[in-house]
Amino acid sequence: MLPSTSNYLLKNGRVPASLLEMKSSTQSASTVAITGSENNFCLVDIEIAAGTIAQIIPSGTEHLFPIADIPIFDLCKGLVWPCFVDMHTHLDKGHIWERSPNPDGTFARAIEAACADAQNNWNADDVYRRMEFGLKCSYAHGTNAIRTHIDSAGEQGTVSLEVVEALQAEWGDRLILQAVSLVSLDYFLTPAGEKLADRIAEIGGILGGVAYINPDLDKQLDRVFALAKERNLNLDFHTDENDDPESTTLQQVAKTALRHEFSGQIICGHCCSLAVQPPELVTETIALVKAANIGIVSLPMCNLYLQDRQFQATPRWRGVTLLHELKAAGIPVAVASDNCRDPFYGFGDHDVLEVFNMAVRIAHLDMPYGDWPCAVTKTPADLMGLPNLGRIAVGLAADLILFKARNFSELLSRVQGDRTVLRQGIKIDTTLPDYRELDDLLAI
Repeated sequence: MLPSTSNYLLKNGRVPASLLEMKSSTQSASTVAITGSENNFCLVDIEIAAGTIAQIIPSGTEHLFPIADIPIFDLCKGLVWPCFVDMHTHLDKGHIWERSPNPDGTFARAIEAACADAQNNWNADDVYRRMEFGLKCSYAHGTNAIRTHIDSAGEQGTVSLEVVEALQAEWGDRLILQAVSLVSLDYFLTPAGEKLADRIAEIGGILGGVAYINPDLDKQLDRVFALAKERNLNLDFHTDENDDPESTTLQQVAKTALRHEFSGQIICGHCCSLAVQPPELVTETIALVKAANIGIVSLPMCNLYLQDRQFQATPRWRGVTLLHELKAAGIPVAVASDNCRDPFYGFGDHDVLEVFNMAVRIAHLDMPYGDWPCAVTKTPADLMGLPNLGRIAVGLAADLILFKARNFSELLSRVQGDRTVLRQGIKIDTTLPDYRELDDLLAI
């Protein structure tokens, strides 16, 4: 049991090697003992002082600086992770399954159900409470930064973006909440689209939308990039969320970025069709994505659920993009939650550990695990412009997750409901919100 203080020593903790940064000249990474059958972990003692990581010392060695008379807690080689970063969600759609389920599990019916639910139910109170429910879950599971796409067209966009601002203010001391506009890209060819870009700039958001193959795609992309450059905004697109080999919007985004010499951060999500395209097209696209400095985020659970869905037929593919090939090319790759208990994905609990667990199985991120833990921590933090999150280092806030599990097999084989989450060194309440909180909204 950790004390209600932010000054103590965590002894004998195993940190994934890829998430440990030893910045001091006297604390090089090479001085930290590597343990574990696959050399994935560093066995260390972590001193926490005033909510900050004060020392990271190889377990069993003399500490570099004197440690005061503080409590010592032996983790018995339990894993220590930094808090998670969830860089692609749809909090405004979350938790509507009971009132608007997807009747056949297809992408088309998901769109229909979600649009109908928005038209009938999405007032400010409804959106606020469902989004906050998602934040409560994320916080309890150990996430400290979230990016959410927000349906942003018309009056609904006005309402939902005001809700985002309210939640950012309310939760600012617990979670970093980033917002991305979500509209079809033709919306930016209209005066309303320009006003949306102005609004996104006002709230410090990210300009984004859904790219799909159509005769005006180049024109749409040119306009979006121009709006972003004028307002110094980063970009975040939905691209190729399908199994059509002819869907090449990821490549079009990359070409547009190079044409505009865009210097901001660009994220492309999904990119599913890349996995079903011919090798020569894949090679060309990956080279363009690399040259354009685009980050990729895969949504393995939602895409597994939606892609290749046919009535009474077994799906033949997993829906994920080419994670290994993209990463091997030096492209930053992350995985994230996407939708939660809505028509696009009927399950989920805003738990990034579940995302990582499923991604390992779906995309074979083991053998070896290597630095894949970065895909839900360090990499999305960097892509979101949060360089002090998603890693463990001296001088950073002690925002940590402590697991009893000692290795990946134990971590990913059993639900980690007994994890301890620290924020600035203090153990938080990890009680999840009761679904009954939303009963009146869902008429249950």
